Amino acid sequence: MATRNSAPLASYIDLLLDAVCAVDKQGRFVFVSAACERIFGYTPDELIGQMMINMVHPADRQRTLDAAGEIMGGEPKLNFENRYVHKDGRVVHILWSARWSEADQLRIAVARDITERKQAESRQAALYAISEAAHAAEDLLALFKRIHLIIGEWLPALNFSVALYDEHCAQLSFPYHVDDLELQPEQPGTVTGRLCAEVIRTGLPILLTPDQDDAPVGFETLVTGQHSPCWLGVPLSSQNGTIGALIVKSEAGGERYTEQDKELLQYVCAQVATAIERKQLHARLQRMAQYDQLTQLPNRELLRDRLKASLAVARAECGHMALLYVDLDRFKQVNDTHGHVVGDMLLQAVANRLKGCVRETDTVARIGGDEFVVLLHSIHASEDADSVAGKIRQVLVQPLRLDGHSLNIHPSIGVARYPEHGTEENQLFRHADEAMYTAKRQHHLRLGV
Repeated sequence: MATRNSAPLASYIDLLLDAVCAVDKQGRFVFVSAACERIFGYTPDELIGQMMINMVHPADRQRTLDAAGEIMGGEPKLNFENRYVHKDGRVVHILWSARWSEADQLRIAVARDITERKQAESRQAALYAISEAAHAAEDLLALFKRIHLIIGEWLPALNFSVALYDEHCAQLSFPYHVDDLELQPEQPGTVTGRLCAEVIRTGLPILLTPDQDDAPVGFETLVTGQHSPCWLGVPLSSQNGTIGALIVKSEAGGERYTEQDKELLQYVCAQVATAIERKQLHARLQRMAQYDQLTQLPNRELLRDRLKASLAVARAECGHMALLYVDLDRFKQVNDTHGHVVGDMLLQAVANRLKGCVRETDTVARIGGDEFVVLLHSIHASEDADSVAGKIRQVLVQPLRLDGHSLNIHPSIGVARYPEHGTEENQLFRHADEAMYTAKRQHHLRLGV
């Protein structure tokens, strides 16, 4: 009996926004709807007879073949996700529903392009992960390691570099760099260094892929041949401008980066730049809270923290440590005679001389005015503290030439040793302070003042 609906079914199928296709038992396309060209970039004539699996992203092929086998075994698939490679090289995310037609010996499938949704999900996931990392990471190095892992989850990033630019000294540094072929990117002429410098100079991303026709000037040789690695560099930009660059490099002949990867990395790097600035600000504030701004020595608070740690070690190991209280005689006279600028220069010079008298593991702190404290960690014998005090006295009495003025200073030094002079912080501080004032009085008596 004739039906009213005599229009060819294929004409209706071609109106669908989702793609409809049929694949034979060997895995070849035998029918594709018009939407396939919009989604995959290939015309129906280009697809018919081609192996479906050849269009699937290499990383998803085995999983797709396993699913195809289950469908042909009589198990329909709903909402199966995989990735295909578009004709222009882009990666497209596909949501499939498919079943096997035993009568026709064909897999019939409907495919929906969910690329935009997956990109939005990736952006949101990356934003959340980086936000979490920014709050959880102890410092910038820990943050960069975490970001490397996050980015490596959605694109090849075994080779990964972060460059930061200091505009005050026009210097490029690499606080994080992983690349077996270029171990020192800060050296002149390295590819990573050149790419970072170009990205920072232009404030624009750079994508380099094999046999690229429009590679930036100076980088053409990097992408000659099908088996060249891919490079992707993106600026780290904030409201304060471009603060650095992030570079990833794929393995030679491996998976290629796409324009979609570039767009997503740009989005992520905006969040990374904000996280970096937040960490840098936190580090600056922390340093301001722990260090004397004039001499850059630890202040009283940081000294107390280190003294607590040193005492804990000394107690646990039945060892020795010492505290040296150093005061500059007649410092006020220097300020009154030559001005505060010269006085500040004198304090900075004293700080440098003190640091030169002790080990790197020891602590030199400025606790206010012209008062300094030297913390000697883990000394072998009590006499060691007296030896260091003598060295400090000998060094500080050497004349200083500052801003055209010749200055002579004399330090008064008080020594407190653990455990002879106390086993607690306050006891040691009090003994060293009293010993310093005793030394000052004796010096004044010798001078007759």
